[in-house]
Amino acid sequence: MSRRALSILVTLVAFATLLPAEASSAEIGRYIVVLDPAVADPGSVAAEHARGHGAEVSHVYRFALKGYAATMSEQAAREVALDERVQLVEVDGAVQATAHSATNLGNPPTGVHRAFAPHNSEIGIDGFDDQRVDVDVAVIDTGIDVDHPDLNVVGGKNCQRGTSYDDGNGHGTHVAGTAAGLDNGRGVVGMAPGARLWAVRVLDNSGSGSWSSVICGIDWVTANATTIEVANMSLGGSGSDGTCDSSSLHLAICNSVSAGTTYAVAAGNESDDAANHVPAAYDEVMTVSALADFDGEPGGTGSATCRSDVDDTFADFSNFGVDVDLIAPGVCIKSTWKGGGYSTISGTSMASPHVAGAAALYKATNPTAGPAAVQTALQAEGNLFWTNTDDVDGMQEPLLDVSDAVVFNPAMLSTSTDGGGEEPAASFSLTASGYKVKGLQKVDLSWSGTSASATHVDIHRDGAILAADEANDGTYTDDINAKGGGSYTYKVCEAGSTTVCSNEVSVVF
Repeated sequence: MSRRALSILVTLVAFATLLPAEASSAEIGRYIVVLDPAVADPGSVAAEHARGHGAEVSHVYRFALKGYAATMSEQAAREVALDERVQLVEVDGAVQATAHSATNLGNPPTGVHRAFAPHNSEIGIDGFDDQRVDVDVAVIDTGIDVDHPDLNVVGGKNCQRGTSYDDGNGHGTHVAGTAAGLDNGRGVVGMAPGARLWAVRVLDNSGSGSWSSVICGIDWVTANATTIEVANMSLGGSGSDGTCDSSSLHLAICNSVSAGTTYAVAAGNESDDAANHVPAAYDEVMTVSALADFDGEPGGTGSATCRSDVDDTFADFSNFGVDVDLIAPGVCIKSTWKGGGYSTISGTSMASPHVAGAAALYKATNPTAGPAAVQTALQAEGNLFWTNTDDVDGMQEPLLDVSDAVVFNPAMLSTSTDGGGEEPAASFSLTASGYKVKGLQKVDLSWSGTSASATHVDIHRDGAILAADEANDGTYTDDINAKGGGSYTYKVCEAGSTTVCSNEVSVVF
C-alpha cells in the first residue's frame, strides 16, 4: 500500500450498501486516519492535527491500530494525508444493523438444538444455572440489555455518545442470548451457557453507526484481548479481501486476531457472494452463513414457521461462496431482547453467534488455542447432514456441531456464579494527557491493572465517578466541553470501590 494515500471507503451497513455523497473540498466529512505503527502516542498526533487542520476528533485508536477518527474538510483530510506519520486516510461510512422481524415463538430455541448442544451432556444444559462457561465473549453491536435476567453481562464499552452500553435497539441483546444465554430454566439457553458477556456498543438505538465506531469497538476488544477470547460481529458492508493494511477495518481485525481474540462474523443477507462483503471476505475471521431449520432436528421434515424457507436448506437470503467457513441456524431464531424480553428474528446475524458460542466452548477446554486452531476444530467437528440443493455456489460448508463430548468437556467450566473465597487487592496504574479540540478541553486516560474480582473499573474525576464499568485494562476520553483553563484529577478504582484505586493523575490546562 502506498503511504499517505487518501482513499474513498465504501459505506458499511448491516447487509445493505450505501455510498456517501461526493463532497466538495470545503464540505465537512468524517474520516479515519491510520498512523504508522511506530507512533507512540496517537492521541498527541490527533490533537496536533486537530489544532493544525481544524479537525474534531471523535475516537483515538491505540491497540487494534494506531490512529484516530475525526470530522474535517476534504482539503484538511488531504493535508493530513501528507503527514509522514500517516499511512492511510479513509472516508468514514455508515453502519446499520438489520434483521427480519418475526413473531415470538416457542421455547427452547431451535438453533441451539440444531447445533446439537443439548445432545452433549458435558455442556450440562439441564435448566439449572449451576455451571457457567468460563470464557469471555464480546458482542460488537447495539449493546446488550445489561439487566436482562437471562444474560451474564459483566461490562462493556460505548463507542457511541455517552457512556452506557445498554441496548436500546434489541439486535445486540438477541445476538448475546444465542451465544451465551443462561441455562436457568427460563427464556432461552445459549450455545455457551452463562459465558461472561461484554457489551461493545458501536451502533445507536436505531441500529445506525459508523465504521469509525466499529473500529473503536475492535480497538477496545484488542486492548482487552487477554480477557476477551471471542468476539461476534453481526454487521458488514460492501468490500473485498486484501492485505491487512489495505483498509482501516481489515488492519484492526488482523491486529485483534493476532492479539488472540477469535472473531465470528455474519456472511451477509444479500443472496450474494460473501467475497463482495467485509468483514465476511476476510480470511482472519470465521464467516458464517445461515441454515433454515424449523424444528431443531435433521431430516428436513420441519414445518415453516416465521418464514417460508424449506427446512434444512440454505436460507434464501444468505450470502455464500468460498469465504464462508461454517453454516449455522439463522432462520426464526428465538433469543433475548431488550427490556428483559424475547423475540424471534432471522438473518446471518443470528447464525454467527451460534459459532461465537461454540468457539467459547472450545476455548473453555483449550485455553491456549489461537483463532486459527479454534476455526480448524469447529470445521472438523461440523457435519454435512443437511440438504444443499439451493446453495448457489454448490459448496456445502460444515454445519456447526458441538455434540462431540471429547472436544467439549467440563474440566474448564465454572462451577460457581460468584467465585467466592479471598480476593487479593487490585493494583492499577493510570496515565492521563490533556489536549484541546477547537478550544474544548479533552483528556485521554489509559490504565492497566490486576484483580481477582475486577473485570471492570470506575473512572473518577475530582472525586466523583465519571464513568462506571469500564474495562479492567482500557482507555477513555473525557470530553470536558469547557474552554479556557482548568485543573482535573483522575483515578480509576475497582468497580464499586473507593479504596482499591490507582494512582491519582492531575491534568492542568
